Amino acid sequence: MKNLKSLSKKELLTLIEVYAKNWLAHDGCWFLAAEEKYGMDTAMELDARSWERFAVTESRRIMKAFNIAPNGGLPALAKAFEFRLYAAINKQEIEWHGDHKLLFRMIECRVQRARRDKNLADFPCKQVGIVEFSQFAKTVDPRIKTRCIACPPDEVGDFFCAWEFTIDNS
Repeated sequence: MKNLKSLSKKELLTLIEVYAKNWLAHDGCWFLAAEEKYGMDTAMELDARSWERFAVTESRRIMKAFNIAPNGGLPALAKAFEFRLYAAINKQEIEWHGDHKLLFRMIECRVQRARRDKNLADFPCKQVGIVEFSQFAKTVDPRIKTRCIACPPDEVGDFFCAWEFTIDNS
């Protein structure tokens, strides 16, 4: 810890980016190992189960670390999105539609960008994304409903994936 405490703000921000990239690389390595051993269908099933657990853990830790109150609705979800590991390495945006609807778009995705740079098809992450995003949102506030707008293998536009979150505040 001594070395961490001596880092400048710029160095700490760089370290956060390195940690996030390493986490994402580990996730990819784990998936490839599962796919090689068990095939794509089983790897996708295991990945979804893993993300179901991780999304809850990540959400809870973010909420605790940044004093995001449980059951805080869509504003709490928007704040929690700012602190996900993805936020350090992927460009994302939030668009509000009144008080009851939030649209989240992943504008830049390191995983899909790397695949496209290698002339590979997009990774079909929709099945896992539905689990991941809905579990993350439900952990922030169980009233939040999640709907996938588009995520590979769907055709996407000027984004890599898009999600709609709604809540009934009554």
